[in-house]
Amino acid sequence: MRSTTGRCACGAVAYEVTAPFTTAGYCHCKRCQRRSGALWSLNAMVPSDGYSIVRGQEHVRVWEPGDGLPKAFCGVCGGQLYSDGGDYIVVRLGTLDDDPGIEPEWRQWLESAPGWEPIPDDGLPRFQQRRSG
Repeated sequence: MRSTTGRCACGAVAYEVTAPFTTAGYCHCKRCQRRSGALWSLNAMVPSDGYSIVRGQEHVRVWEPGDGLPKAFCGVCGGQLYSDGGDYIVVRLGTLDDDPGIEPEWRQWLESAPGWEPIPDDGLPRFQQRRSG
């Protein structure tokens, strides 16, 4: 695995991923919709020791919702970066500089998807709530 890099929208925060992503998929939950401004977010998981902030740690801010993983974002531009699952990091794939080396494998929280926009028929496994595993 070669490492890959990413950053927030303004570039104040940069990171490196040095381990392979273990899974990737689309989240359709209301929190992701409101956090991203999109109808779903595309994320990939990597072991925590395979993710590091290489520039701008002082700009990283964290929002800790009462019923979800802490969400890290840039305090300068507001760009979403990752969620912290403790032993894994959930990386926002739109922040990567290069190909992540993994394709989406699932769609979760379909019960929260808006009814006015069809979900693409891409053949991925679908979960009404959070996928397990």
